[in-house]
Amino acid sequence: MATHPQTPTSSNAFSFLSKGWREVRDSADADIQLMRDRANSFKDLATSFDRELEHFFNSATPPFSVPAMRSPPPREIEFVKSLRPKLSEIRRAYSSPDFSKKVLEKWRPRSRIRIDLSAIKNAIVSAEEDGIVDFEKTGRRLSFWEEWKNEGEGESKDWEPIRALKIRLKEFEKRGSSFEAFKNSEFVEKVKSSLKSMCKEPQESKEVPPLDVPELLAYFVKQSGPFLDHLGVKRDICDKIVESLYNKRRNHLLLDSLSGEESSIVGNGNINDELDLRIASVLQSTGHRHEGGFWTDHAKHDPSESERHVAIVTTASLPWMTGTAVNPLFRAAYLSQSAKQKVTLLVPWLCKSDQELVYPSSLTFTSPEEQEVYIRSWLEERIGFKADFKISFYPGKFSKERRSIIPAGDTSQFIPSRDADIAILEEPEHLNWYHHGKRWTDKFNHVVGIVHTNYLEYIKREKNGALQAFFVKHINNWVTRAYCHKVLRLSAATQDLPKSVICNVHGVNPKFLKIGEKIAAERELGQISFTKGAYFLGKMVWAKGYKELIDLLAKHKPDLDGFKLDVFGNGEDANEVQSAARKLDLNLCFQKGRDHADDSLHGYKVFINPSISDVLCTATAEALAMGKFVVCADHPSNEFFRSFPNCLTYKTSEDFVAKVKEALENEPYPLTPEQRYQLSWEAATQRFMEYSELDSIMNKENNGEKSSLNKGKLVAKSVSMPNLTELVDGGLAFAHYCLTGNEFLRLCTGAIPGTRDYDKQHCKDLHLLPPHVENPIYGW
Repeated sequence: MATHPQTPTSSNAFSFLSKGWREVRDSADADIQLMRDRANSFKDLATSFDRELEHFFNSATPPFSVPAMRSPPPREIEFVKSLRPKLSEIRRAYSSPDFSKKVLEKWRPRSRIRIDLSAIKNAIVSAEEDGIVDFEKTGRRLSFWEEWKNEGEGESKDWEPIRALKIRLKEFEKRGSSFEAFKNSEFVEKVKSSLKSMCKEPQESKEVPPLDVPELLAYFVKQSGPFLDHLGVKRDICDKIVESLYNKRRNHLLLDSLSGEESSIVGNGNINDELDLRIASVLQSTGHRHEGGFWTDHAKHDPSESERHVAIVTTASLPWMTGTAVNPLFRAAYLSQSAKQKVTLLVPWLCKSDQELVYPSSLTFTSPEEQEVYIRSWLEERIGFKADFKISFYPGKFSKERRSIIPAGDTSQFIPSRDADIAILEEPEHLNWYHHGKRWTDKFNHVVGIVHTNYLEYIKREKNGALQAFFVKHINNWVTRAYCHKVLRLSAATQDLPKSVICNVHGVNPKFLKIGEKIAAERELGQISFTKGAYFLGKMVWAKGYKELIDLLAKHKPDLDGFKLDVFGNGEDANEVQSAARKLDLNLCFQKGRDHADDSLHGYKVFINPSISDVLCTATAEALAMGKFVVCADHPSNEFFRSFPNCLTYKTSEDFVAKVKEALENEPYPLTPEQRYQLSWEAATQRFMEYSELDSIMNKENNGEKSSLNKGKLVAKSVSMPNLTELVDGGLAFAHYCLTGNEFLRLCTGAIPGTRDYDKQHCKDLHLLPPHVENPIYGW
């Protein structure tokens, strides 16, 4: 059996280097000790010479101060006399404290250099706490005299100790050069690299326990929550399943796999956040970085520019006085006031035959430019300023059965790619029922849907309504999840959709606030502003509250004796509604529909709205803005209005009668400045920017920040984690694209024939290329 040579371990390599260093250090210590001994012997020799000289002076010199000496001195004494000045000078110079200093200055080296052992230190790359030697703390600094490095050994001027010292220093220098060659050898380089990797590994990486089966199942169930909702599994059940699966490993992970800081974050968060951080930490430990899913389109608008682009897409347009025509128009006007973004409003264009069915008073337009002039004129009369935004048109067709406009062709293509930054889809489910084109979230960086209509409530009133509502509910979930990043619901009366939050992002036409201010000023002067009783205004279809109104009045006709109600509205069910009221002999006065701001409506004191199919009734908000009483049902659609003292809600039919009498017998409260602002479009725009996350997105880009939703956490989930939700959403969008591309399936689900692409009349009106030219299909 073949044997493999054993790889040297880090400890062996370190022992080898330590041993070599000890030998060098011991040799250097011996040389230094020898130098010290030589210096001490030289010092002793000099001291002995000094003593002999002193003894010579004391013994040979006579008492020169004796004046009685008359005989001439002997010759030895004369010699001493002649030598005395020189000896005294030598003694005086040698006895000086600077003598030894001068000698050392002459003999010691002019400069010192140290043996550079830093390479050995860098090779070991050690830390003191790990037990590896720190060379700078050894207290040993080796040096030699560079001045004598090139001098010969036999120079007669050098004393024997100095010559011996030079020889030793040259030998030591040769030994140092050999060590330098060893230091630069290939073996040492390999040892250095291995030691670096061993020393850095504990600091740069932490062992993260792998995921186990319960954690994987918990994450799968969490990401599949919206999909399971399609199958009827409620969200709270999914949350309980995730919690039970994850709790099996939670305590172990908190103690073993997470750091102290991360443990505090996880311990204080909910299960979903903990699970996300757990998955992210495992993926980060593997070095994985998520760059996008299978369905992701990376060719999007670059948001690095100073201005952002907002495209508002809606399903109706003036002069059709409906909520999806009026409210998006005001939203575009007030969003355009900010210098941060440019705004485009995309509205449907109807051919003349459809215009005659939809627009009131037989009003029609021959070109989009003509309709744009009408829209801008209507808007500027009400807001009091010139709004700087663009109006574009996309092809649409009116469906008599659904009483709504259905887009024809790919609506997203009418927003240029250079402006495809942020999309606001008014009624996203409606826009995408039969959408066959580019996915909104692929083309735009951020897509926000605003739900206006409670379609399920309308559908339940039709034949086989329960079955139809079941399918429509899941289709709405499907399309909003596939095509939106965020969904705003005006009230809890709407369907609970994926990625949705509840917030009223609609305001009131400024004209109604001015009417309210005028009425309040008249009342302060003692004038009587409300000279009429109660009224109801709305499109005359059964679903708009007319059924509830007739039922309440019929049931409590004796209790409301003498009560008269004026009704304003037009609609498809006008004849049936009026016929039912006559049969029941109700005191209702039907009149044609008119603008709620019409002067003839200012004198009414009470607005009655019994509708429970609305999501957020615009007429209710307008009545409150004008300072009137509002009597409405205790329903989620009226939740926003409950904070106003003039809003009187009822729960039962008996309560309805009581609230009507209370309103007729009392005077409304004047609106405070705070209440007036709460109804304004300025406040609505501020709420929209906050709840749609556009405010944080734009501020983030302007400040040069990156995603932040997880600030302060150790792991950036959006960067290191693949999102199963995005993968599922992409799959749903692809499946929807395939299904809506089949004309037979479109017709089976109620689509208007020929709406997969726009027709020739649309091409003529909007100056478009034919569909087969715009989107050619190449084949063999």
